[in-house]
Amino acid sequence: MPDKDIFAERGRSLEEEYFRKKDRELIEKMRRSAAATGAREEMGKKTGLTDPEMLQELETLGFTPETVVLLPLVPVVQMAWAEGGVTPAERSLIVELARARGIQEGGAADRQLSDWLDRRPGEHVFTHATRLIRAMLAAPGHADLSADDLVKYCESIAEASGGVLGFIGRVSAEERQLLATLAAGLKGPR
Repeated sequence: MPDKDIFAERGRSLEEEYFRKKDRELIEKMRRSAAATGAREEMGKKTGLTDPEMLQELETLGFTPETVVLLPLVPVVQMAWAEGGVTPAERSLIVELARARGIQEGGAADRQLSDWLDRRPGEHVFTHATRLIRAMLAAPGHADLSADDLVKYCESIAEASGGVLGFIGRVSAEERQLLATLAAGLKGPR
């Protein structure tokens, strides 16, 4: 009989440990969910976006509450990569724009921007960002920036290193095409 008690006690112990483990996993899952919800809410405050799907899309693209300030700079980064690489002049202009928009040197957003300038973001980042930026620009409280401003910043980047043969002020055919595409995407249907 004592062996049956030992086995029964061992079974209860294993069962209790199993349920404690499941409780810990559930609590951790709830914490992660609450943190993700909080992060999306903070990104919503910073961008003016309220649509949960758009906030989820920001998160899917890798934006965080610390890096979402980069969203309006995505077309500028895209323009810098139009001819296959970012020149020192383009990098300098982009960093200058980032500082003017409050992106602090050494912060999470600055590190992300440096990464984008060193390694081209995926095409999906550019594609999805344009729609999100257009929605952000239309949101109340974002009057400090317009689609026209962004297109002008893109033009400055296109002119920074010159087009064919590097003549400053010249815009290559690839850059002209991208400018037209970005302008249409950012300004949206009229």
